[in-house]
Amino acid sequence: MTAPLVQSRFRVTGMDCASCAAKIEGTTLRIAGVAEAEVSVAAGTLVIRHAADADLAPLAGRLSPMGYALAPLASGGGQRKAHDHGESCAGHDHAGHDHAAHDHSDHDHSGHDHAEVGGHDHGAAPAAEGRWWSTGKARLTLLSGLALVAAFGVGTFVPAAQSWLYLAAMLVGLVPIARRAVAAAANGMPFTIEMLMTIAAAGAVIIGAAEEAAAVVFLFLVGELLEGVAAGRARASIRALTALVPKTALVERNGATLEVPAGSLKVGEVILVRPGDRISADGLIVAGESGIDESPVTGESVPVRKGPEATVFAGTVNGEAALRVRVTATAEDNTIARVVKLVEEAQEKRAPTERLIDRFSRYYTPGVVVVAALVAVIPPLLFGGAWDAWIYKGLAILLIGCPCALVISTPAAIAAGLSAGARRGLLLKGGAVLETAGKITTVCFDKTGTLTAGKPQVTDVIGFAQPQAEVLRLAAALETGSSHPLAKAILDQVAADVIAIPPAEAAQALGGEGVSALVEGREVFLGSPPAAAARAPLTVVQADQIAALNDAGKTVSLLVADGAIAGAIAMRDEPRPDAAEGLAALKREGIRTVMLTGDNRRTAEAIGRQLGIEVRAELLPQDKLRIVGELQREGAVVAKVGDGINDAPALAAADIGIAMGGGTDVALETADAAALHGRVKDVASMIALSRRTMGNIHQNIAMSLGLKAVFLVTTIAGITGLWPAILADTGATVLVTLNALRLLRVRLE
Repeated sequence: MTAPLVQSRFRVTGMDCASCAAKIEGTTLRIAGVAEAEVSVAAGTLVIRHAADADLAPLAGRLSPMGYALAPLASGGGQRKAHDHGESCAGHDHAGHDHAAHDHSDHDHSGHDHAEVGGHDHGAAPAAEGRWWSTGKARLTLLSGLALVAAFGVGTFVPAAQSWLYLAAMLVGLVPIARRAVAAAANGMPFTIEMLMTIAAAGAVIIGAAEEAAAVVFLFLVGELLEGVAAGRARASIRALTALVPKTALVERNGATLEVPAGSLKVGEVILVRPGDRISADGLIVAGESGIDESPVTGESVPVRKGPEATVFAGTVNGEAALRVRVTATAEDNTIARVVKLVEEAQEKRAPTERLIDRFSRYYTPGVVVVAALVAVIPPLLFGGAWDAWIYKGLAILLIGCPCALVISTPAAIAAGLSAGARRGLLLKGGAVLETAGKITTVCFDKTGTLTAGKPQVTDVIGFAQPQAEVLRLAAALETGSSHPLAKAILDQVAADVIAIPPAEAAQALGGEGVSALVEGREVFLGSPPAAAARAPLTVVQADQIAALNDAGKTVSLLVADGAIAGAIAMRDEPRPDAAEGLAALKREGIRTVMLTGDNRRTAEAIGRQLGIEVRAELLPQDKLRIVGELQREGAVVAKVGDGINDAPALAAADIGIAMGGGTDVALETADAAALHGRVKDVASMIALSRRTMGNIHQNIAMSLGLKAVFLVTTIAGITGLWPAILADTGATVLVTLNALRLLRVRLE
C-alpha cells in the first residue's frame, strides 16, 4: 500500500514571472520524495505534495543561487495531510495560513538579502521588502545603467578603450544573470531566459557587438524590474482588503469601554462602533440602528440599513448612529481575512488554459534554441551568407523567443479576475472554476434561502370582524416570546408598523392547532384554518379568500376573538429583492434557469410565476442530483446554486457549485464558488467576470505571440536587431501584465 502524501506550503520571495515559477517547480521536483509541486506567481507560494519522510531542507540551498528564498507558511513545520483532489497541490490547507501581506515580487533576483528557511512566518513583510526603487534588483539595474553611461562617456574620449569599457559595463549586469543561469542548469533546467540572455550577450561580444550586448543586458534588467513592479501590483490588489480593517477597537470590558488592538478581540465580546468609524470585527448588532456603507467590501454604493440582530462585516463603515456589536469571529477568521486566504489559495490552482500553455512552453523554448541555431548556421553554410550577420540574427531570435509573456498571459489574468471577484464578494476557488463559469448554459437554483430570503414574512393582513391593526395586535400578544418562524414574522411586522403589544395571560400551545390566551380579558386563538373553523364558522367569502391565499403559496393563520373569525394573516418566504433582476440578467445572456426545491408544488410554482423561472418541486436531494445529471447528459454546462448543506450532492455533481451566504463557513468552504452577499444577481456577475477574464487571456496570448511573430520576421529580414528583440520580449511581458490588471477595475452589473 502506497504511503499517504503530506502537503507543505511555502512563501517564495524573489519570484515575479512564470519563468521563475517553472524554475522553482523543476528544482522542487528533483528533491527525493516529492510527488508534485505547484507554484503560484500571483500568490507568491509553493505547494509541495511529498512523502512524509522526504527531506525538504536542501531545497532552500538549491533555490538560493537562483535568487529565491523560502519561508514555511503553515504552523508546525508547514505539513498537513494532502487532499487527494483533482486539483492536487491546490492548497486546501487552511491551518496556519498567513492572512497578512505576501511578499512583493521586486525582491533582489541576484540572491542577496534572503530570509533563512525555517523561520516562522508571522505575517510581517520580510526585511528585504520595500519600495521597488530600494530593492536589490533596482540597485543592480541602476548600477548597470550607470556603467553603460560611463562606458559611452569615457569611450567617446578614448575610442581605443571603447570595446573594453562596454564589455565591463555588460559584465556588471550579466554576472548575476549568468550565475542564476548556471544554477538553473545544474538543477536540470538549461533552457531558461537567463541562459538565453547569457548566450546572446556573450555571442554579441564575440562578433564585436559589445556595445549592443551591454545595452541588451541593461534593457533586460529594466524589463525584469518592470515585471516585478507589475506583478507586485497584482499581488497587492487582494492584500489591500486587509487594510480595510481598523487596527483598534472600542470594547466593553468590566463595565468600561477600552481601546484595544482589533486583533485581540474575542468571540462574544461587545464593541462600540461610533458614527463614521470602520467596524473592526464581524458581528451581530446588539443595539442601535444605522446605515452601513458596505462599498469597501461589496462595491454597493448605497448604504444598507441595519438594526438589532443584523450581521455586519469587518471593514465596513458605520453611518449616522452608534452601534453595539457582539463579535462573532476573531481577526484571523473574519470575512475579509478568510476571503484573502481563500483567494490566495485559489490563485495556486491552475486553469486548464494555463496548464496547456505550460506544457506548450516546455517544448517551445528548446524549439526556439534550435531555430536560432539553424538561422545562425544554415545560411552561411549552405548559401554563403555572412557569418557575423546570421549569428547576430540567431542571437536576436534567442531573445525574441523567450516564452515569459506567453506563459504569464493566463495566470496574470486569472489572478486579477479572482481578485476583482473577491473585492465584490464573488469567491471563485481557482482558475479552473473561473474558466468554467463563463461556459455555463444552465443554472439550477435552490428556493429557500437562495431565491427567497429563507424566512417567512407577512404578506397579507385581512380584517374580518376586527380592523387589520387589531388583528396584528392580538396575534402578536399570543406570539410574544415564541421562536417559531411564523411567530417571528408576525412580531417583525408589528415592530415595523409600530404597534404596541398588549400582555397575554394563561397562554397555552395547542399541538397541531395553534395557540390561545386571554388578552385584555378576551379569549383569543391563533391557528390553522381548520382549527379556527372548529371554533367559529367561516363564511363562503372568507373560505374563498383563504383558498386564494393558499393557491398563491402562502401559509394562512386565522385569529378567533370573542367567538368570531377576527381576521387572517398570510405569510410566505418571499423572493429576495434582487431575485427577479438576477434571473432576468441570466436570461439576457441566453442562460436557462431552473428552480429545484423540496418545497410543495403549490408554493414553488407561485414563486416561480412571480420570478419567471422553470420549476421542479417536491424533490429529495437524490432527485436534485438526478436532474443535474440529466441536464449534463443533454449537453448543458450546469451551475447549481444553493446553501451548501441541503444541496451538497447536487452542488458536488454540477460543473460548478455556487454557495449563497453571508460569509458563513459553509458558503466560504463547501462549493466551488460562493456569492458572499447572497444576491441572485451575483451569479450573473460571476459568469460575466469569467467571460471578461477569458477574453483578456485571449488578448494576452494574441499580443505575446503577435509581437514575437512580427519581430521574428523583421529580424530575419535584417530590419531589427538585438535591442528591439529584448524590447519585444520584456515589452510584451509588461503589456500582458498591465492588460491583465485592467480586470481589477472591471465593472460588473
